[in-house]
Amino acid sequence: MPTEILMPALSPTMEEGTLAKWLVKEGDEVKSGDILAEIETDKATMEFEAVDEGKIGKILVDEGTAGVKVNTPIAVLLEEGESADDIGSAPAPKAEAKAEAPKAEAPAAAATPAPSAAKSADGGRIFASPLARRIAAEKGIDLAAITGTGPRGRIVKADVEGATPGAARPAAAADTPKAAPAAAAPTGPSAEAILKMYADRDTEEVALDGMRRTIAARLSEAKQTIPHFYLRRSAKLDELMKFRAMLNKQLEARGVKLSVNDFIIKACALALQEVPDANAVWAGDRILKLKPSDVAVAVAIEGGLFTPVLKDAQQKTLSALSAEMKDLASRAKTKKLAPHEYQGGSFAISNLGMFGIENFDAVINPPHGAILAVGAGVKTPVVEGDEVVIRNVMSMTLSVDHRVIDGALGAQLLQAIVNHLENPMGMLA
Repeated sequence: MPTEILMPALSPTMEEGTLAKWLVKEGDEVKSGDILAEIETDKATMEFEAVDEGKIGKILVDEGTAGVKVNTPIAVLLEEGESADDIGSAPAPKAEAKAEAPKAEAPAAAATPAPSAAKSADGGRIFASPLARRIAAEKGIDLAAITGTGPRGRIVKADVEGATPGAARPAAAADTPKAAPAAAAPTGPSAEAILKMYADRDTEEVALDGMRRTIAARLSEAKQTIPHFYLRRSAKLDELMKFRAMLNKQLEARGVKLSVNDFIIKACALALQEVPDANAVWAGDRILKLKPSDVAVAVAIEGGLFTPVLKDAQQKTLSALSAEMKDLASRAKTKKLAPHEYQGGSFAISNLGMFGIENFDAVINPPHGAILAVGAGVKTPVVEGDEVVIRNVMSMTLSVDHRVIDGALGAQLLQAIVNHLENPMGMLA
């Protein structure tokens, strides 16, 4: 029977997207792995890859269409022997497609899929693509032992390719206990009330794109659900600036130029290793401690921001961190980052010092345990012994999730960061 290709969830935060470009047309034959379209999410433009094989019978959503909800049918796939005349017959199982991203990032919808012939151990229907059923038959795999990762829990090619006959069926995600939802917070005046309030003023309405909607939702969640507290310290950068100048002179022939931000990333990564209890995230009903230092760094782009993650930052040299950060920032500004490059981490850095901001408080990006707000280095009179000297002083504020990190632990983490910034040579050890 004809099957529908659904708009995929390409990231955990995606609720809708823009079908930027079709790379196939009606009548084209496709197979698993072929690129069908380019999809714009709230954060990136990603390729949309076929999981099943067949012929494109009908395109339901034109390219350029914005606001396409996840799991909305966008095309119809015909199996061998079917024609366009078969489209519109009785309800059919949904075909699936995937992005070049981990399958776990595409959650199954709650709707019940259409029937399939196979039965599970408890007598319920098993939903599998024709290609998955064929591979399972060839390998002697019982589909009842497989948990599908396609839309609506459907079993797809990737699920059966790595399976072995007799494998036990893993527990479904729905079986995992969930934390109780947070109580709804007041939302403030309605849009209608605000429009009425400013009806006599000269205004311009700016429509929200996917990124701005996501930022609004995430930061509202952060301020409503995370018990923030703030720790403030300053670091003297004079030794760091001298050390940076020396290293940049040595690295000039290789085209490498280290920024102060590169040193801050390294200092935070090492500090998280020295204070491992602070290298943690809030996981709903538990705290999850990370062993590597995966440090996210806020990057401003037109209309919003990204927080690409530098994974295993404690193991990387300053020059390697510098090169990776430049690459991530460059691709962030063109929305070419994949979800795995801007999701995860336990800790974030937001540096507005380059814009002349001397100090500020940053909002934690859930589920992170903390975020460091970095201000500009400013020449400041400092008392050292019995003398007043001028030092280059940088102000920092650590915003902390009190559910994850207590005050004394946060103070230890911030002290470790300051120690590395004021003794930069130790970061090369």
